[in-house]
Amino acid sequence: MGPSGGGAADTVEGMPIETVATGRSVRRALGWAGGALLLVAAAVIVPFLLGDEFRKTLVAESAPLFGVFEAHAGPGTVPAVVIAIAVLLWGPALARSLPFGRLAALSSLVLFGWALSLGTVAGWERFRTKLTGYDQYLHEVPGAEADVGAAVREFARRIPDYQPDSWTVHVSGHPPGALLTFVGLDRIGLGGGTWAALFCTAAGASAAAAILLAVRTLGTEEIARCCAPFLAVFPGALWMAPSGDAYFAGVAAWGIAALAVAAVARGRRATAFGVLAGLLLGWGIFLNYGLILMGFLAVTVLIIARNARPLLTAVPAALVVVAAFALAGFWWLDGYHGVVLRYYQGIASFRPFAYWGWGNLAAAACAVGVAAVAAIGLVPGVLRPFRRSLLGTPEALAALVAGAVVMVLGADLSALSKAEVERIWLPFTVWIAAGAGMLWYRRSVAIARGWLAAQVAGALLVTHAVLIYQ
Repeated sequence: MGPSGGGAADTVEGMPIETVATGRSVRRALGWAGGALLLVAAAVIVPFLLGDEFRKTLVAESAPLFGVFEAHAGPGTVPAVVIAIAVLLWGPALARSLPFGRLAALSSLVLFGWALSLGTVAGWERFRTKLTGYDQYLHEVPGAEADVGAAVREFARRIPDYQPDSWTVHVSGHPPGALLTFVGLDRIGLGGGTWAALFCTAAGASAAAAILLAVRTLGTEEIARCCAPFLAVFPGALWMAPSGDAYFAGVAAWGIAALAVAAVARGRRATAFGVLAGLLLGWGIFLNYGLILMGFLAVTVLIIARNARPLLTAVPAALVVVAAFALAGFWWLDGYHGVVLRYYQGIASFRPFAYWGWGNLAAAACAVGVAAVAAIGLVPGVLRPFRRSLLGTPEALAALVAGAVVMVLGADLSALSKAEVERIWLPFTVWIAAGAGMLWYRRSVAIARGWLAAQVAGALLVTHAVLIYQ
């Protein structure tokens, strides 16, 4: 059986959540998993059916993923397979037996190794140089480091394209916090592509521990333990290694985890974690404009806890971050409007939303894996009949997954993410991946291994069949 322990049960259309993997619910889960596979297949096939001219407008040869179809293997292949097998064999047992703190740390450590392995299947050199290209963050570090104050003051002006000093693509597409992070790394002696790549990958991998903490705090330790193996082999790890979005995912996850603690704590502990949550989430929106959507997950946390008091400390703390950037010369809304302009000055102007509106969801399915999509199918049935507080129940996980799905849909409908969402949406999809723990909750180890096998098989297939654009 899966991890056992506390946690009240409620009904899933007449069935306890403990038996969520039986009867009609298992058919629903398998139906959603099959639907995800069909969606991905359609997203791959349709561009070929519509011809070369249409495919050129996608600017993604391996649509719906941003890369090119090219079978390959490399130094990360063997470690990736070894990690996959190890998690299949021992992951469920360790999830049940390890002290929770060690389990959370191990989950992040394994996710780091998994990401590093997947990210080096195409070679160490591609991993090491990924963030150093002409369109990447590190390209702008020397100029920004020479005068950080001027870089921040002039940041919004330099976002639009076709200026002599326009920012590179990735710097222009994000608030200044992202660039300042790499400037900071350089100043403490961790400059260059290798350190930047390792930093981003490690920060992203830390999200596993943060999510487990949040799920245990709001739900039960039992359901959190069920999530651990699935987070350890998160299929989206391929796009974590490396990308700035992995770093953003880590910051956002810890911000939500801190908010969860603040929502259930009292006194000074609640105040301290509320401030920490505000600072982290406030910093997050200066790393990535899209992290404003983390507000949906933050509200979900407060709804689960039925406690809005953390807003009294989190909001002022976040406003401190906003004020600091404003005093330095950067106003977030100016940057956002500049990004919208820059976005449609480039390839987004002709990338068809008629394809990417649903193709994005296929790409997201590749990042979360079929098990996570199957779990999404269970969420409405879990939450619909629920009438009492979600706090301290396994159903809290379903609510968190629902909040993450809302973030994905909001990002998709914005039409500001046409392609590359398998990477861009990492701060959202890693939470959805945790939902796969619902499929194992109070079920056999064989069930866990079956869904884990589907996760790692999909990740290994995509990694070795698609060469991600540098």
